[in-house]
Amino acid sequence: MELQNPKLRQRGRASVDFLAQMGIATQPVSEQADADLEASGLSADALPDDLDERDEAIVKALARSNAFATKKLLGDWYGRRHGDIAIEAFEEIEGDLAPAMQAAEQGPAQLHLDPDMKAPAYWEGVNFHRTTDAWEGHPNMGYIHGEIIHKEMVARFFPGGIFKQRRAVAEMAPKDSYDRILELGASSGHFTTALAETYPDAKITGVDLSARMLEHAYRTANANGWDWDLYQRPGENTGFEDASFDLVASYILLHEMPSSAIRKLFAEALRVLKPGGDMLMSDVTRYADLDPIAEWKADRGARFGGEPHWRDSASLDLAELAREAGFATAEASGIYPHVLIASKAR
Repeated sequence: MELQNPKLRQRGRASVDFLAQMGIATQPVSEQADADLEASGLSADALPDDLDERDEAIVKALARSNAFATKKLLGDWYGRRHGDIAIEAFEEIEGDLAPAMQAAEQGPAQLHLDPDMKAPAYWEGVNFHRTTDAWEGHPNMGYIHGEIIHKEMVARFFPGGIFKQRRAVAEMAPKDSYDRILELGASSGHFTTALAETYPDAKITGVDLSARMLEHAYRTANANGWDWDLYQRPGENTGFEDASFDLVASYILLHEMPSSAIRKLFAEALRVLKPGGDMLMSDVTRYADLDPIAEWKADRGARFGGEPHWRDSASLDLAELAREAGFATAEASGIYPHVLIASKAR
């Protein structure tokens, strides 16, 4: 069996397919809930500015909506079960995968784990995405997250594919080539792969807080012959030398950090960039780009979807934050992903 093309067994495939298709099949339920809200007479102009008060007003208006109640129930079930279902599907094929996983432990990549690393308070103990015990919940959570949850479930909800989206973001960096690239929040290596394919001559270094995610990124690099250097370190304190990278990049990382940590992250990116170097950051839709109802939906989905820092992060003006950090130029655009491109003075 190939490392990155798992062939799920019938039970696991059926469970994963059911979960993925459930999200698609519930679209009419969501549309009915929207219709019920419109029929309630609660207009967007009358909604409170405060998001908590807005949530209270909308939930009250939808108190008699069967569609809204059903949507909440299905969303809760998906949130609680998707990680467990992916783990069960993996464990059915774990023995079949063992040779490929073992082979991928050898190769040109370097993995530097730090068992004594003190995780930031905003990350410690948080079950992001409501994944059971978060990123360390299974010895092979990196594989489960990268190859099953993302490729077999999440990918179905992104027109054109989430990996095409990652490559498109990687191609948005201002220069055609870079010698040294640092990725913050490398996770299981999906955006790292896009960077490697877009800039094949670059030396790529990645950092992440999760050992399990980095382990799969390491196997991915070896399986493809890429010489990535991967470190278990926080993105806001990488420990690398000043002015040592040409590009610092991340993909959909910032919403998992509070604004205080993002400010430190931008300062760290500026520090490790060479003069004239670039920063490429992408993240979720800005609340400023949403109408009051859409903003409420995004915020409620994040709160009940295991994203405690989403509101704080999505409320930031990333370009302004980059300028405050000391970047000479900074521009942000796009709905999803929302992309920031900033450059350090020469």
